[in-house]
Amino acid sequence: QVQLVESGGGLVQPGGSLRLSCLGSGFSLDYAAIGWFRQAPGKEREGVYCISNSGDTTYNADSVKGRFTVSRDNAKNTVYLQMNSLKPEDTAVYYCAVKRGVQTMPCRGSYPMDYWGKGTLVTVSS
Repeated sequence: QVQLVESGGGLVQPGGSLRLSCLGSGFSLDYAAIGWFRQAPGKEREGVYCISNSGDTTYNADSVKGRFTVSRDNAKNTVYLQMNSLKPEDTAVYYCAVKRGVQTMPCRGSYPMDYWGKGTLVTVSS
């Protein structure tokens, strides 16, 4: 029953902004830690931004610090990743993922999250 659906990816020019959405179903945001991850071509999956079950930021990668932020809309069961000042190196498939029944989790790409979305491609290019 748990499902995560990402949306909002696409082609954007360097310096532009994009907001990704992760619509969740079958679980409560209050009982899960949530993370945004990405996998660039030829690279391993990495943690980008993770929040606790209360919405507090637990991790954001140095490479995106000051440019990316996460927010939640509990009424819509949706988590957002706001990406500003995008750079070509941000090009990747972005995934949201959930770890149920915990407050926090290690925000690394190899961590066994319970559920993953299928991802949405973000391409930053002129």
